[in-house]
Amino acid sequence: MRRLAARQAVNVVATGVCALMVVVALAPLASLLWLVVSKGAAGLSLGFFVHRPAPVGEPGGGVGPAIVGTFYMVGMACLVSLPIGIGGGVYLAERGDGTYGRLVRFTSEVLAGVPSIVLGVVAYEIVVVRMGRFSAIAGACALSLVMIPPLARATEEFVRLVPTTLREASLALGVPAWRTSLKVVLRTALGGIVTASLLAIDRAAGETAPLLFTALNNQYWNLRPDLPTASLTVQIYNYAISPYESWHAQAWTAALVLLLLVGLLNLGARVASRGRLRGAR
Repeated sequence: MRRLAARQAVNVVATGVCALMVVVALAPLASLLWLVVSKGAAGLSLGFFVHRPAPVGEPGGGVGPAIVGTFYMVGMACLVSLPIGIGGGVYLAERGDGTYGRLVRFTSEVLAGVPSIVLGVVAYEIVVVRMGRFSAIAGACALSLVMIPPLARATEEFVRLVPTTLREASLALGVPAWRTSLKVVLRTALGGIVTASLLAIDRAAGETAPLLFTALNNQYWNLRPDLPTASLTVQIYNYAISPYESWHAQAWTAALVLLLLVGLLNLGARVASRGRLRGAR
C-alpha cells in the first residue's frame, strides 16, 4: 500500500510539473498574441486590406499592395523551392547513403543554419546586381534559398519514417522503384511533407532581411516581376522604425494581418491535406 501511495504521489507530482512546463512554454506565445491583437485589432477594416499606404498625416491607408506582394513573392518561391526541397528530401531518404548523398545532406544542414540576411546578400549579388534593379524575382529567389534547405531535411526525415515493408511489398509486386517512391512512399508521408512545406512557407512569409536586399519595397500596386514589390514584413519594419505614431499603429495592425494570413494558410492546408489523406486510404 505504501508503494502504491508513493507511486501515485510521484505520478501526481510529475503530471503537475509537466502541466506547469506546458503553461510556461505557452505563456510567451499567449502574451505575444494578446499584445498583437490588443494593439492591432482597432485598426482592422476593409479599407486596410484593399487600400495602398497613405502619406504621413493623411487618414486611412492600408496594406493592400503589401498583401498582394507577399503572396506574389512567396508563390513564386514555392514554384521553385517546393519541387526542389521535396524532391531533394525524397532522394536523400531513398538514395542518399552514398558520398554524393552525404555531401548534399551536409550542404543542406549548413545552409539551414545560415542567417537569412546572408542569403539575401547572396540573392542580391546573383540577381539584383545582374538585373540592375530590385525586383520581385530577386525577392522570390531569396525566399527560395531560405525555404529549400529545411524543407529538404524535414522531408527526408518524414520519408525515412515510412516502414520499409511498404517499399518491399510494392517492389515485390513488380512496381518500379520510381513509382513506388511516388505512389507509395510519398502518399504515406504526405501529412509530414505538408507540415514541412507549411513551416517553410510560414518562414518565408515572415522574412524581412532578405527582402530588404532584393525586393526593397513599393508603395503602389505592382504585379510586374521585374520591379520592386511591397511585402508585409518590410512594410511593418518601415512603419515600426518611423517616428510617426500613426505608422506605429498601422504596424501593429499589419502584424495582426500577417498572423491572420499565416493562420488561414495553415488551416486551409490542414483541411486539404486531411481530405487528401482520407482519399489515399
